[in-house]
Amino acid sequence: MNQPDKQQVFSISNNEEFNKTALQIFHYQAKNCAVYHGFLTGLGIDIGAINDIQQIPFLPIEFFKSHNVVSVDAEPEVTFTSSGTTGVITSSHIVTDVSWYVDSFRKAFELFYGDIKSYTILALLPAYLEREGSSLIYMADDLIKQSGNPDSGFYLYNHRDLYDQLIKQQQLNKPTLLIGVTFALLDFIESYSINFPELIVMETGGMKGRRKEMIREELHNTLCAGFGVEMIHSEYGMTELLSQAYSKGEGVFNCPPWMKIMIRDTNDPFTNLPSGKIGGINIIDLANINSCSFLATQDLGKVEPDGSFEVLGRFDHSDIRGCNLLIG
Repeated sequence: MNQPDKQQVFSISNNEEFNKTALQIFHYQAKNCAVYHGFLTGLGIDIGAINDIQQIPFLPIEFFKSHNVVSVDAEPEVTFTSSGTTGVITSSHIVTDVSWYVDSFRKAFELFYGDIKSYTILALLPAYLEREGSSLIYMADDLIKQSGNPDSGFYLYNHRDLYDQLIKQQQLNKPTLLIGVTFALLDFIESYSINFPELIVMETGGMKGRRKEMIREELHNTLCAGFGVEMIHSEYGMTELLSQAYSKGEGVFNCPPWMKIMIRDTNDPFTNLPSGKIGGINIIDLANINSCSFLATQDLGKVEPDGSFEVLGRFDHSDIRGCNLLIG
């Protein structure tokens, strides 16, 4: 089974094309990804008999903590690592061709928000900037550069500088996207409140032990009041993926065409649930072609008939992850 190329993956426009490509990638990875192959054979799966995406088993995301999940024999170009509290084993995602990641987030941004060059990108991501291996920092850095705007940039704890820049953007009437880790956005509005209705505030999740967890409605209401906006946007991604879903408000996410969310029964991980039912979130990320595209997360959620989804919490006893929406 040949590996699909980028043209095939990123030009997907309907379910038929998605399913065909997903099955092609499944059979490729089932053969070439040693970890996934071992997982499937350990389950007694007849790989050759799988001809529908509903039949595909999903690899538990925890494997990225203990194994190199790769499906090609090539040197890593970059290794992304998850954030974690002291003593917690973190995930490592070996990326042998980082251009898949770059193409994925650039195309997704354009799909959801339009031309990056129209925006000033401000990134308030202190905890991520202070460590190595963050896929979120890699993405934000590229988007900042792609914007071609000298006012785009990162902010650490220099909240006054960020406030001044936001005031400048408002006065210039420039489209502005502020992407921030949740605790940092809350820290900012405790000192600096602004009324900037045109601002896009995108939270990436994660309290990282800095603050008490808040349910999404409380969190978004607090951020809306602090920034003077009607809606809070969100990004749903994780170290082990090369694609992200986006929400433009109310916690309802949509995937780019090469990504799909499926919901599994919490008591039977090999049974998929219909739309509207709450269960474990499984993700198909076709951009993750050189690793594993079929991952079972520790998040709980539900999918609507149109493919949009909500993240409703996490399984008990699962690790706190830095780049997830941690909501009750």
